[in-house]
Order: sequence, then structure tokens, then C-alpha cells
Amino acid sequence: MKAVVMNGTGGREMLEHVERPDPVAGPGQALVDIAFAGVNFMDIGVRQGMAWTDTPNPKTLGVEGVGWIVAVGDGVEGVLPGQRVAWAYAPGSYAQRIAIQAASLVPVPEMIDDRTAAAVMMQGLTASHFATDFYPVRPGDVAFVHAAAGGLGLLLTQIVKLRGGHVIGRVSSDDKVAAVKEAGADHVIVDTEGRFAEEALRLTNGEGVHVVYDGSGPKTFQGSLDVLRKSGVLCWYGPVLGGPGPLEIMSLPKSIKIGYAVFMDHVHTPELLRARSAQLFDWIAEGKLKVRIGNEYPLADAARAHADMESRKTTGKLLLVP
Repeated sequence: MKAVVMNGTGGREMLEHVERPDPVAGPGQALVDIAFAGVNFMDIGVRQGMAWTDTPNPKTLGVEGVGWIVAVGDGVEGVLPGQRVAWAYAPGSYAQRIAIQAASLVPVPEMIDDRTAAAVMMQGLTASHFATDFYPVRPGDVAFVHAAAGGLGLLLTQIVKLRGGHVIGRVSSDDKVAAVKEAGADHVIVDTEGRFAEEALRLTNGEGVHVVYDGSGPKTFQGSLDVLRKSGVLCWYGPVLGGPGPLEIMSLPKSIKIGYAVFMDHVHTPELLRARSAQLFDWIAEGKLKVRIGNEYPLADAARAHADMESRKTTGKLLLVP
């Protein structure tokens, strides 16, 4: 089978499209033919040496996708050969075929197409965690969403709106405004310098927002603090772009709360994974949640997909086609 591996830590030149041995379903695993694989900032972090450091190179990148089960190993229950399934985290998904723990798979309803299923898993579950678990948005709450035109930002905006909240989205260019407005954002701020706080405070009559979702790295950290109201919550994520550095807790203003949100905490059991995924699929089927595909690339062009994602010029989800 074909796969994309990283031969060392570093830039996109470390990625190579190679022939690899076909995997075999071991005990508790299912063997899946991959139809689409999702591209995530996590993949870039792995390539840059921020994760999976204990796994020797060359190693196959990717964690997310959709496909068809072709075989199951001993002891597998709940999934069958011929079934269409999706997953949010299974290392080695930049490939034509993968052996996955059956507990990591969710069945895909017939009304959900392959592209949508592949595109909604990690970012949809992350958005669900942010808006329903980490900070449960209440009717009338105002949320500030960084990178609002990305795959995660568009889904998060829609889920906040589903829960009765208001959204101020931040984007890096004028050509991204329409997509964020279409997702339901009440206001969109175009900003590349991290100077968004003044405008957001103006839009909230000086009160600030209830929650900020910030995965944009250290450059926006102070602005995210500034835009919060008293007792507001900063949801920090996105380790690829780095953290804010050491914090003096007694210097934090306005009784705000800061936390680092990890989507796996939202789906830490197979039962939760399937329930949360089913909710996303239901919202899609009901027309309440729209998944935007930004671009598709042949598997061999994974490096180009990474380049486009790193440029921050993309809108919506990026997919690879094995």
C-alpha cells in the first residue's frame, strides 16, 4: 500500500510518499480501506517533533479519516466487515489502509457522505468539547473565536450559535469574512497583528466576552486576556504554535479563568466517542451543522497540504485522498 511517512523531524521535505507493507488486523482491531484522511495541525506538530517522539522514523503521519472495514481481528465486537466507519485518532492515517483499534471507530450513517465524515471528526469533536463541555455556552453568552474561518473555527461558530450564543470571529484576511458570516458569526474582525481587543470591547459595549477560544499562539494571548469580561474564560489550545510562557497567577486580571482544552477529554470512553459523534452526524443530517471542505489533495501531495495549512490562507477542512 501507499503511505506518507516522515523520515526525520523538520520541514515538509521530511515527508515521502512510499510503499509500505499492508497492515494486518490484530486482536481488538479492524482493518480499514481509507477513503479520505483529514489533515490537522497535530500532523504538523508531529512532523516538527512536538509529539510521537518515542516512535522511531520513518513513521506514517495522520490520525483521522473515514473508510470501509475489510477484516476484523479476534475479539472485535460492535463493527463488521463491509461497514463504513470514521475515526478521530488513529496514528498512521495518511495511507491507503490502516489497522485500528475497534473501540476508536464510529459507524457513519448512510446520509453522511465520506468527505463530510472525514472532515468533521477531530475538529467537530474538538468544537463540541469547547462549547458544550470545557465552557458550556449559555443563551446570550458572547464567544470570541480566533481563526474563525478554519475548519475548527467554522464548526465552533455554528455550535455556539446552536446553543444560543453570539460569536465575534477573528480572521486574517477580508476574503475569509463571508465564510464566517455564513457560519453564523454576528461580527467578524479582520486582524493579523493581534490588535483585535479594542474592536471586540467596542462591540460588547466595553463589557468583554464570556469566553475566548484561542489556538493562534503567543501573539494573541494578551489580547485574549484583554477582551474577556470579569470571570470570563480563556480556552487555550493549539500546541503547534506554542504557549504563552510562564504566568504569574496573581497578575491575571478580572478573576478570569484559563485552561488548556484537549478534545480527547471529551471522548475518553468508546461510549462517549460514539455518542458525541452521533450528535455531530445528527446536526449535519438536520441541516444545523455545515462542514466546509477547503481543499482535497492526492495522498502524494501531503506536503502541499501542510504548506497550505501552515500559510493560514485556507478556509475549512483539508483532506487527503489515498
